[in-house]
Amino acid sequence: MDKYLIALDLDGTLLYDFDSLDESFCSFMRDLQKAGHKIVIATGRPYRSSRFVYERFGLDTPIINYNGGLITHPKDPSFPIINFTVRKEWIVDIFDHNVDYIRNAFSEVRDTIYLYREEAAIEPLLHRTPDSEVHIGPLHDILKQDPNGFIIIGKQGTGTFIENYINEKYRGSVLARVWHLSGEYDSIVEVFTPESNKGKGLAHVAEWLGFPRERVIAIGDGHNDLEMLAYAGLGVAMKGSHPDLLKIADRILPDGAREGAVGTFLREFLDLK
Repeated sequence: MDKYLIALDLDGTLLYDFDSLDESFCSFMRDLQKAGHKIVIATGRPYRSSRFVYERFGLDTPIINYNGGLITHPKDPSFPIINFTVRKEWIVDIFDHNVDYIRNAFSEVRDTIYLYREEAAIEPLLHRTPDSEVHIGPLHDILKQDPNGFIIIGKQGTGTFIENYINEKYRGSVLARVWHLSGEYDSIVEVFTPESNKGKGLAHVAEWLGFPRERVIAIGDGHNDLEMLAYAGLGVAMKGSHPDLLKIADRILPDGAREGAVGTFLREFLDLK
């Protein structure tokens, strides 16, 4: 049987809330590795909030965080780390010129958080852990290093305005993506480097592990999974995925994370009992 590199998104693909993981699925992931397959996590999350999946799966592969902005290997210090960052001067400029439209914002350097102001409602976005290092205040006062990215929680209805400012001023040197949510959180803007995408990250990992594209499976659900599914020999989208992802997927699963669709698919595709 061919051995595959299986790249898995977390939120909306494996997880339907912050930390929902069924132990039987974790056992299945460990069994896949014993059978010779390799599994890599590819997520927009920082390492601090994806480490528990890495550990429960018993992985020994690199991990792709910040949508490809940071790629490390928790168990191999010789791994060639990828660390794409945005110039802090650009982050400060974006923050200062749009502050009237910003409800809150935070930037991250690896696992250190630089937060505009404390707000209980956005805690799920921060993925804060008990030992998280957090600096609080206006970004021009607290941000001293180039970060891996920047999240703006805009006031309702301001997302497109902030996105347009970034696109017009930086013209591709830094990119912006509005998360299309509903209600008061309809204007969350993600700021990232052009180099940061899961497809490039997965290519880096696949080459390092020695897997050709035709033996790479990628499974995701969001717009940030587009390049990853396009790179993989088999790109798989979850039910209800972003419309752009559904257009390019080789296969669309009939269920979602809550129904355990990833496990069902892999058992079927790999012809496992």
